[in-house]
Amino acid sequence: MIRSMTGFGRAETITTERRITVELKSVNHRYLDLSIKMPRRLSFLEGAVRSLIKTYVQRGKVDVFISFEDYAAGSSALKYNRELAREYLGYLREMGEEFGLEDDIRVSTLSRYPDVFTLEEQTLDEEKLWSFLEPPLREACGRFVETREREGENLRRDLTEKLAALDEKVQIIEARSPEIIDAYREKLEARAREFLEDTQIDDSRIAAEVVIFSDKICNDEETVRLRSHIQGMKKILEESEGVGRKLDFMAQEMNREANTILSKSNDLTISNIAIDLKTEIEKIREQIQNIE
Repeated sequence: MIRSMTGFGRAETITTERRITVELKSVNHRYLDLSIKMPRRLSFLEGAVRSLIKTYVQRGKVDVFISFEDYAAGSSALKYNRELAREYLGYLREMGEEFGLEDDIRVSTLSRYPDVFTLEEQTLDEEKLWSFLEPPLREACGRFVETREREGENLRRDLTEKLAALDEKVQIIEARSPEIIDAYREKLEARAREFLEDTQIDDSRIAAEVVIFSDKICNDEETVRLRSHIQGMKKILEESEGVGRKLDFMAQEMNREANTILSKSNDLTISNIAIDLKTEIEKIREQIQNIE
C-alpha cells in the first residue's frame, strides 16, 4: 500500500506519577527530515526516539513534539548554596561598615538573593523512562502511518484514473497515425496527377515518398514505450516501499516520450493530443510528489 507524505499521529500516557504526550505531523520532502522537540531533561533519549521513528517513516519532513510532566515526589530537590550565601553576607556587612548603615540582614532577606536556593531536577532512570515513553511513541507512529496510508489510497485511485486517461490518448495516437500516412499518399497522388495530367504516375516513386514520410513521423516506438511506462507505473502503485522515487523516474520517462511525439508530429490532432499527454503527465508528477 502506498503512503502519502502528509500525516498526523498523537498518543498520550497518563499515570499518577507522570504524563507524556507524543505528536507527529509531516509534509512533503525529498528525503527524511526529522525535527524532534522534547524537554531538555529527556534529551538523552533523542537517539532512541529517532531510531524508532525511522522504522515507520522513509520520506517526508516530520515534526515530532514530546511533552513530559513528572508529578512524582522527589522528582526535584531544593539545593542550598552555602558558599554563595556566605559571600552575599560578607559583601552586605562590608557595605554596612563602609557607608555606616544599620546591619538589618535577616535570613528571609538573604534567602531571596539569586541562586542561594535552587530547585534541581533529579536524575531520571533512562531505562525506566524509555519504557514509559516507548508505548505512546509507537502508538503515535502507528496512527501517523494510518493517516498516510488512507491518503495514499486516495492518491493511488487518482493516479490510476489519470493513467487510464493517458492510455486512451495513446490509443487515439496509434489509431490516427495510419490515417495520416494514407492522407499523405492521397495528397501526393493528387498533386502528381495535377502536374503530370495524362502522364502515367510512377507508383514506385509515390511509394518511396510515402515511406520516407511515414518514417519521419513514425511514433510507434514512443507509443509502445509510453504504454510500457503506464503499465509499469500501475505495477509500482501496488508496491509498498520506495514507491515515490520510482514513480517520479517513470513520469520523467513518460514526459520524454510525449515530447518526442510532439516534435515529430505534423498533424494538428496528434499535436493537440501530445500536448494533452504532457499536461496529464505533469499532473501525475505533481501527485507523485505527495507519495512517500
